[in-house]
Amino acid sequence: MIVIVEERETVKDGYTAWFDREGVSATGLCTSDFDSWVKTVSEQDILAVEAFLLGDCLERNGLPKLIRGRSNAPVIAMNDNKSLDETLDLFAAGVDDVVRKPIHVREILARIRAIRARATVSGEGTLIGQLRVFSDGRDPEVDGKVLPLPRRERRILEYLVNNKDCRVSKTQIFNYVYGLFSDDIDENVVESHISKLRKRLRHRLGYDPIDSQRYLGYRLIQS
Repeated sequence: MIVIVEERETVKDGYTAWFDREGVSATGLCTSDFDSWVKTVSEQDILAVEAFLLGDCLERNGLPKLIRGRSNAPVIAMNDNKSLDETLDLFAAGVDDVVRKPIHVREILARIRAIRARATVSGEGTLIGQLRVFSDGRDPEVDGKVLPLPRRERRILEYLVNNKDCRVSKTQIFNYVYGLFSDDIDENVVESHISKLRKRLRHRLGYDPIDSQRYLGYRLIQS
């Protein structure tokens, strides 16, 4: 999920809709609502945030420090005007990138992937047995051959890999894929996605790599 901090409703709604068309959940908050939310949101929920976008908002230069106290997700500032001083101040405040509006959401997503990739050891992905999973939007590979996956199944697999040392709940997966504020979607949809993902993985791997325990959640395993 992408969190957009912006005072103007039209801008928040516009970017939220554009991200949705790209299949990425997003939500927009004004500064006061964001300040309250980021200080009180649970660890489980904030892990679902993939990036923070800071638009025209109050006390913007203080937000990166507030965010870093809760999350390591990329922070990107979006400027309306070109200003070297403002850009330098934002980098000094701790943002990962500064872009100028208007900017297409695909470019924003590409920048988010690039920031996340730089934070990892390499672009070779994570290898779990025969399965290699990437965090930059690429489909996974099994024994070096690409395994095409629908977008939401791929994102679920990425989330399981990112949390491979622990179990994750259905709610955590739902929040990561659909966002924290998707009240119009039943989180049981996760079970359908995981069922289809397991079939695809089982077909290529020869075993089911997703272990599930009732009330405990899901985790990836090796054969």
